[in-house]
Amino acid sequence: MKILAVSDIELDIVYSPNIARRFADVDVVISCGDLPYYYLEYIISSLDVPLYYVRGNHSCPLEYSATGVRTSPWGGIDLHLRCRRDESGLLLAGIEGCLRYNNARYQYTQAEMWFFVWRLVPVLLWNRLRYGRFLDVFVTHAPPWKIHDQDDLPHRGLKAFHWLVRVFQPYYHLHGHVHVIHPRTITATVVNRSRVINTYGCRLLSVDLPHLAPTPVRLRRRGC
Repeated sequence: MKILAVSDIELDIVYSPNIARRFADVDVVISCGDLPYYYLEYIISSLDVPLYYVRGNHSCPLEYSATGVRTSPWGGIDLHLRCRRDESGLLLAGIEGCLRYNNARYQYTQAEMWFFVWRLVPVLLWNRLRYGRFLDVFVTHAPPWKIHDQDDLPHRGLKAFHWLVRVFQPYYHLHGHVHVIHPRTITATVVNRSRVINTYGCRLLSVDLPHLAPTPVRLRRRGC
């Protein structure tokens, strides 16, 4: 199956009349945060596939447009503190926000993020009993501790995310938040059987399920 993962910045190749042709074979879209609702709605209406999202620390609680005020992208599925099974069988769970640095919305302490992760544990155990695996895709805005993160407080990784990836070994952990400026920046890291990917801009993934280890056929950088 094909997954289009997006985060942090709007790209002309996505917000384009050619999106339906360019991404015609995409099955699922995943947003890792910090993208406006109108951008996500354009993707949903153009591709007509499920879109799952979490909010980033720069996400607006309200967005105004000619069609009214809304608090979420129409047609999008919020993954924060939820686990969803897509109609394709894909198991997804997510946590919004980043490490707290100025007490704004969608920012949390390391302890709060641990609490969020522990809230997901019962349903992950249930997934294992029912489907034979804990999780396919873990979706967050912030990166895990010491993987793709930075030393400054706003972009420091989350210890709880690192623990979840090591213990439950999802096929993918998709995140955003850390902007990729230098072309040699590492954006994909393997942890046990999981692949942690920074989705800054967009990433197009080809995934072979239901194998326990991910088998990506194609992984494109910012330009998809």
